[in-house]
Amino acid sequence: MTRSPFLVNVATFRRSTGTRRHESRRGPIPGLEITGSRVPPGGVVEVDVVLDATDGGIAVGGTVAAPWVGECRRCLGEVTGELEVEVHDLYQAHHRADPAPEDEEESYLLTGDVLDLEPLARDAVLLSLPLAPLCRPACEGLCPTCGADLNAGSCGCPPALADPRWAGLEVLRGRDLP
Repeated sequence: MTRSPFLVNVATFRRSTGTRRHESRRGPIPGLEITGSRVPPGGVVEVDVVLDATDGGIAVGGTVAAPWVGECRRCLGEVTGELEVEVHDLYQAHHRADPAPEDEEESYLLTGDVLDLEPLARDAVLLSLPLAPLCRPACEGLCPTCGADLNAGSCGCPPALADPRWAGLEVLRGRDLP
């Protein structure tokens, strides 16, 4: 089994409140996918953070970056991009005999002498991936009749007739339906 590149040994560091340390880690994180986009298989997630030892935990601040690919919500073409997200979170120490920290849901768990940056990176990327990406802001999409890509030019289909049920609204807009 290979060791995760996102594990940071903080054995001596966390015992020195007020100390600061820079960490830069990178590696693939599988399963980073939402409805409209994903980190491609083998895509490298980069974590560049500063660790601050605090009383009872470690504050983490910096950036998480990753490539992403998706499908344009209008024309269904491939869209690619890079995301870079600022992160500011807290890893709190928790021992099994102690009750859980009150704000456990707002921080990451720090058990033992190893800090795992992968959950932080995973959350940052998943929350920043575009839900409905566009290949460009003025994407024309596909023809609803023949499915041709309207970004490549007109398809030659006759204009769609307006639904007569919307006639009342068109009158309010100052237009009559054809």
